[in-house]
Amino acid sequence: MVLGRVRKEWKAEYFQKVERILTTYDKVLICDADNVTSKQFQQIRVGLRGQGEILMGKNTMMKRAMRGLFDERPELEKLMNLIKLNVGLVCFNGDMKEVRDLVMTFKVPAAARTGSVAPVDVVVPPQICALGPEKTSFFQALSVPTKITRGNIEITAPVSLISVGERVGESAAALLNMLKIMPFTYGLDVINCYDAGSVYSPEILDITEDDIKARFMGAVSNVASVSLAIGYPTAASAPHSIANAFKNIQAVAAATDITFKEVEKLKEYLANPEAFAVAAPAASAAATEAAPAAVEESESSDEDMGMDLFG
Repeated sequence: MVLGRVRKEWKAEYFQKVERILTTYDKVLICDADNVTSKQFQQIRVGLRGQGEILMGKNTMMKRAMRGLFDERPELEKLMNLIKLNVGLVCFNGDMKEVRDLVMTFKVPAAARTGSVAPVDVVVPPQICALGPEKTSFFQALSVPTKITRGNIEITAPVSLISVGERVGESAAALLNMLKIMPFTYGLDVINCYDAGSVYSPEILDITEDDIKARFMGAVSNVASVSLAIGYPTAASAPHSIANAFKNIQAVAAATDITFKEVEKLKEYLANPEAFAVAAPAASAAATEAAPAAVEESESSDEDMGMDLFG
């Protein structure tokens, strides 16, 4: 029996729940549920109220329930193949990015436990600890540089204590607990996104319109380069081909008596380049004339004041 009910009845109700959720919602976030407490699940369920539901259970039971829906919804096979290890399903119909961001807000800080795998690098920053000199040997065993400041131990430089993917050692866990450092945060981590039969990575949700435009323009540039190199005209290379053709026409017009409106200014410059350089020399000449005038005025004022040092 399960909670006062026959196990067979409990399984039947669970299968009905899975069928109801998967037929109601088309979008699913497949999340890693390791180290997530029951209180966090409760908070996430409250946060999703009115938007979606969380489906948890044994992987074998969830897969068995999904197989019963293959006739009506064969695309669920892709979702079933993603159910591995300790995962939970966040099912909804709203915006994928908004729900993902909502789920990610329910993360809580956690202490480093001995034997757990570090999800991030742990660096102990320089600080003055509330520990006496008698703990110096403990820091030395972990190669943490310290000195005594006003009767307390001071860590003098940042120390990389644990690298991502490493298991937390007993000494490292004890040090972090003594320093009251909680280096990890635990919550539902999104592994994959399922949308009506399509499966993709959650990094796709962070792509902006600017990223799409940049990628598109990069592809257009590559197409234009290839088209120009092989002499095959395309919509991407046409503007460049026209510009290059016009440059050739300008070169022919400059070397011959052929003229038209677009090259008139070019031919005027080639015929009389000095006319286009009048403004700059004029300004330079004006500045040159102003400088000697200022020098002469200064010399005359010195003579009037009797400032001749050599008599």
